[in-house]
Amino acid sequence: MGCTAEGLATALRAAAGVVAEHRAELIELDRAIGDADHGENLHRGFTAILAALDAGTPATPGAVAKLAATTLISKVGGAAGPLYGTAFLRAATKIGDAGELDVPLLVEALKAALEGVQARGKAVEGDATMVDALLPAVAAAEAAADGGADPAAVLTAAADAADKGAESTVDLVARKGRASYLGERAVGHLDPGARSTALLLRAFAEAAR
Repeated sequence: MGCTAEGLATALRAAAGVVAEHRAELIELDRAIGDADHGENLHRGFTAILAALDAGTPATPGAVAKLAATTLISKVGGAAGPLYGTAFLRAATKIGDAGELDVPLLVEALKAALEGVQARGKAVEGDATMVDALLPAVAAAEAAADGGADPAAVLTAAADAADKGAESTVDLVARKGRASYLGERAVGHLDPGARSTALLLRAFAEAAR
C-alpha cells in the first residue's frame, strides 16, 4: 500500500507541527553559526503550506509535493527556501502523475530530493550541511526498501539515519554557508539544516505510521 495525495498532505501537516514545535531550537542552532533565521524561515514556509492545503488538497502526491515546493520557494528567504523548495520540486517531478506513492517511487523521490539539494547547494558529504543528514537517509531508505520494508518502515529507517547524520555535523568544519566563515570555530555546533532535515523525515515517518 502506498501514499495517496491525502496521505502526503497529512505528512506535510505533521511536519508543520514539528517545525513549529522546534522553531526556537532551530533559531538557536542557527544563531551559533549563522544568522538565526532558519527556524523562523521554515516556520513561515510550513505555515504557508498549511494555508495552501487548507485551500484544497491537490489530486495527486506529485501535485502536493509541487505545491509544497512552490510555496517554500516563494515564501521562504535564506537558504532554506531554495534548498527545501528544490528538494520538493525534484521529488514532485520524479513522482509525476502517479496516483499513489509506493515504496520504489518513494525511494526515487527521496533520491531526487537529495540530488536537487546537492545541485542547488553544491554541498557534499562532510561539508556540515543538510546533505550530511539527507545522504545517509536516502541510503538507509534504499536498504530498507530492498529488504521489503513498507513506506512507514522506509521512512523510519531514513529518519534514524538522518538523526545520526545530523549529529555527525557537530564534529565537522563547515565548508558551505555562513558557518563556513567560522572555520574551526564552527566545530562543536549542530548544523541547523541537518537538524531540520532529520526533524522533517521523522515527522513524515510518524505520519506514515
